[in-house]
Amino acid sequence: MLDTTIIQKTLRVPAVAGPAGDGGPVARQLDAALLDVGFALSRNLLEHIGALAPAPAMDLAATVVSAVRELVGDHVRHNAYFIGFPHDVPDTVEFWTDRLRAAVLTGGGTATDTQLRDAVASGTVNLLDLPGYGTYQHTYAELLAAHDELIAAAGDRLTLLHLGDTADVEATRLYLAMAGSSTPHGEADLAILGELAVACLDGEQPAEIPVRENRAVLNGIRLVLGRPLVGVDTTTDVLRVACQVSGGDASLATPTRFRAFRRPERRMLLAALDNVVGANPDKLSDVARYAERWKRLGERLHPHEYSQWPQAQQVFTVARGERRVSNLAGRAEAAIRAGAVGSAASVLSAAPGLLLRSADRLLRHASAAERTDVVEAVTGALGAASGRVLLSLREHVGNRLTPASARMYTNRSRRAWIGPDARPPLPAGLVAELSSLLDAEIGARLPEPRRPLLVDPEVLDVALPLSGKASESGFGVLPRGSRAAVSGELLRFFMYWRQTRRRTDYDLSVLLLDDEFHTAGQVSWTNYHHDGVVHSGDITAASDGATEFIDVPLTVAGRYVVPQVYVFAGESFDEVAESMFGYQTRTRKQRGAPFDARTVRARSHLRGQGRIALPMVFARSERGWQAVWLHLYLGGMPSFNRVEDNTFSTAARVRALVERRHLTVAYLVDLWRARAEVTMWSGRLPDEPVTFIGLTAPEGLPEGSQAYTLDRLAELIPE
Repeated sequence: MLDTTIIQKTLRVPAVAGPAGDGGPVARQLDAALLDVGFALSRNLLEHIGALAPAPAMDLAATVVSAVRELVGDHVRHNAYFIGFPHDVPDTVEFWTDRLRAAVLTGGGTATDTQLRDAVASGTVNLLDLPGYGTYQHTYAELLAAHDELIAAAGDRLTLLHLGDTADVEATRLYLAMAGSSTPHGEADLAILGELAVACLDGEQPAEIPVRENRAVLNGIRLVLGRPLVGVDTTTDVLRVACQVSGGDASLATPTRFRAFRRPERRMLLAALDNVVGANPDKLSDVARYAERWKRLGERLHPHEYSQWPQAQQVFTVARGERRVSNLAGRAEAAIRAGAVGSAASVLSAAPGLLLRSADRLLRHASAAERTDVVEAVTGALGAASGRVLLSLREHVGNRLTPASARMYTNRSRRAWIGPDARPPLPAGLVAELSSLLDAEIGARLPEPRRPLLVDPEVLDVALPLSGKASESGFGVLPRGSRAAVSGELLRFFMYWRQTRRRTDYDLSVLLLDDEFHTAGQVSWTNYHHDGVVHSGDITAASDGATEFIDVPLTVAGRYVVPQVYVFAGESFDEVAESMFGYQTRTRKQRGAPFDARTVRARSHLRGQGRIALPMVFARSERGWQAVWLHLYLGGMPSFNRVEDNTFSTAARVRALVERRHLTVAYLVDLWRARAEVTMWSGRLPDEPVTFIGLTAPEGLPEGSQAYTLDRLAELIPE
């Protein structure tokens, strides 16, 4: 299981210490099989498998093929409702009329127009229950037989797999990187971190765990196994651990139903609380924020039974409201309401991160005389704040010269809300001053390059991964706001889902927007054709899994192409057994089955909260078409969500994100230029070791080189 995780996360195949032999035929067969799904073995990996005995070589080959097929979504069968898609898809009205005739005359024959009108007027016909509608009328094998083989094209994807160290070494390396990450992980990566933590519990541990949710995952495992907790320095850290081991939300975004704790576990949690409060009684100020959860946790921990930890008992006294403790944020808020913004900045100086996150509000409310005090407080806090906070503020400041078309709010679950931007712009001189201060501090924290930097131009438009919660897991998935060039002649979107218990109907749709983000057309189950865009047909249940496709020629008239997934009925994205979205790029002459892994450019899970998913948007610019990652979810209605009912809300969110200026890898590269030699990757291998930054690492980098690829971009974020 860990081998599969390592391959999918790093594109590195752990080396096998098996018996030597002639595994050459297996290695060649594996290389050929991988080409069918758009992957290839590096020379070192091919030689490693070839040097193994046939049995371990076959075992490794099976693991590799299974891992990469799942990575690109090729582990399931992607059937289409219309067997000839993208050809032979009927006109929408003709198709529905044909299905209606079949419903009216179930015994055969041809219904007249009068009979059709009478049937519709009677109100007894459910369009979604028409004969043959919403269910596959052919098998997957029949679909494949109806299509020619894919014609290979020069632009087809070929992803290189590299040889790694042994599984233990690779697992430890991945564990240390994920546990020590300076950016929060998404739900999928937190689950992987938990698996790695169990496997690596007795091995090397990270020197520091900056993200508190990561600490909660590790400490949850340590609590269950009776190991000492690490890095607990606030009362909220203890609450996170209790939520984590109860199967709840360690980010505390949603309430948790606490499980019963064993006596040793209760003792460890209360002892940790006692140590935190005993070392600094001011830590009690955090308790009121989560008072109700502390009260529920107290019912499980029984703190009154443990008189040896009196400081821990104070936590629950505060939670019950029997003791009031003012916190720093409350004192700052009171100062702002009193009009003493300078005093508020002084109060917040004790918490540099909170001060920087409040900087915009303080500067907007400060008088001309107080603004200098706020800037001085911000300047003094820069050195004590994390690099992620500095970069977040730098991006924010860069977007404050003019009001946004709309202000978008996104939570940890990727749910997005929209509202007017009523904030007055910050003065240009102030923006320039803050930007300069932040650039200097961030640049000073970047590691000193020991080798020349070699940068793949394709990575420059990738948004800095300041939070894994602003992304989904998958293949070729980039952080929210990232841009990637799109090649080929047409886009093919695919969406797959498999229901758990209830009948579930997901709908893949495309909304076309013009230059002003006004609706220019749509394609969905209610409209199969528009301006060359074609829908594969509607599937209304997925007990064994179902797929819908949409083809979009890149000659389409719209400026923005917005693929969306709607929950029409049944289970939500976080309830279904599996759901995914992805896109392929093809030429018009390639033919082939609707899904071919070699043409998949990206495939992401759909696991967010909401009934409408907006994974990405495709935008036409002077540089051609670009894919822009959104990773957004809308609440929608409990049922019957359709693209026609959400054009305005979708367009507003797309515009807010597309027009926002994100900090990208190019920003860090520009800061590095003042301190190191930076060269753009042209496909020619360097003669000396380099530090390579790109989406994937090329084969043949000189020994001693270091590569920061998509899975390691978060490591570029300075601490």
